[in-house]
Amino acid sequence: MNEIINSEVEVPIVIPSYEPDERLIELLDTLADKNRRIILVNDGSSPEYKDLFKRAFSMIEPFGGVFLEHEVNRGKGKALKTAFDYVIKNIPNAIGVVTADSDGQHTKDCINSVTEEFIKYPDCLILGVRSFGGEDVPWKSRFGNECTIKVMKFVSGLSISDTQTGLRAIPLEFMKELVDFGGDRFEFETEMLLATVDKYEIREVEIPTIYDSRENHQTHFNPVKDSIKIYKILGKQFFKYILASGSSFILDILLFYIFCKVFSSFKEYISIATALARICSATFNYVINYSKVFKGNETKLNSALKYLCLAVIQMLLSALFVTCVVKLTNSNEVIVKIIVDTILFFISFKIQQRFVFVKKRKSKM
Repeated sequence: MNEIINSEVEVPIVIPSYEPDERLIELLDTLADKNRRIILVNDGSSPEYKDLFKRAFSMIEPFGGVFLEHEVNRGKGKALKTAFDYVIKNIPNAIGVVTADSDGQHTKDCINSVTEEFIKYPDCLILGVRSFGGEDVPWKSRFGNECTIKVMKFVSGLSISDTQTGLRAIPLEFMKELVDFGGDRFEFETEMLLATVDKYEIREVEIPTIYDSRENHQTHFNPVKDSIKIYKILGKQFFKYILASGSSFILDILLFYIFCKVFSSFKEYISIATALARICSATFNYVINYSKVFKGNETKLNSALKYLCLAVIQMLLSALFVTCVVKLTNSNEVIVKIIVDTILFFISFKIQQRFVFVKKRKSKM
C-alpha cells in the first residue's frame, strides 16, 4: 500500500480498546509504520492496564499515532465517536477512517483490503465481512449474526452479510453525522448501518473469520444486555410502521363495522364495507407512510399510484379471504378480518418498502 501520511489523502486506523490483552500489542506490531496513522482509544480501562497502553502508545507515537483516553468506560460507540471528532478537527486531509477491533480478529491484510476498497469508493461505507459457516465459529456468534441479518433486512431493507463486524471504512461526511448520533455502546454500530439508508452505499469486502482459542480470550459484548439494545434500535425502524399501520388498521376496522351495519341488507355487504373502509384508511395510511415512515425517493405521484395499486390488491384479497372464510366456517366477519389483515399487514410492509416508497440502497461485494 502506498504511503498515506503526508500525502494528499489520509485514512487513519481507529482502534477502540477496553481492557485489552497482548493481542493489541501484536496487532500494533504489524501495523505501526510510516504508512498509517493509528488512533488508539482507551475506553476507561482499569488502572492495571496503564502499562500496556503505555507500550501501545510507544509503538505508534513515532509514526504520528494518537492516544485518546476516557476516564471511565463509556462504551465502544462513544470511543469511536471520540476518535471521529479528533480526526474531523485535527487531520484535515483525512477522507475517512478505518475502524478495527483490538481482540485479534482483524489482521493487517484485512485492514489493508478494506482501506484499498475505500480509496476506490471514498463515499461508501465499506464493511469487512466474515463468513460464519465454519465449524470454529462459536454458535452464539453464528446465531446472533443470522438473526440480526434477518431482522435488519426485514425492518430496513438492508441486506448485509455481517452486521456485527467492527472492521469498517467510514467516509468523512458520514463521520460528521455519526458524532452526534445516539447510542454509545455496541448498538452504535447497528445505528451506523441503519443511518446509511438513502445516503450511503454499502460495499462489502470478504475477510477471514478469526477466533482466538487462547484461554484468556474474552469479549466485552454482553450477549443479553447488548443484544437487547441492538434489537431496540432495529425495533425503532419497524415501530413507526406499526404505529402508522395500527392507527389505520383501527380506523379500517371501525369503518368496516359501521359499513357492515349500514349495508347489511345487501348480498355483498362484506365487499362493500371492505371497499369503503379501505379507501378511507388507505388514504390516511399513505399520507403517514410517505411523510413519516419510509421517506423514499419516489415522487408523490409515482408513490401514490403504486400505493393505490397495492391498496386495491390488498383490499380485494382481504374481501376474498374474509368472504370465503365466513361462508365456509360461519365465523364472525370482524374476527376473520382481523386475522386476514394481520397476515396482509406484514406482506404489505415488504412491498411498500421495496416497491412503493423506493429506497436507492445497494449492498455490493
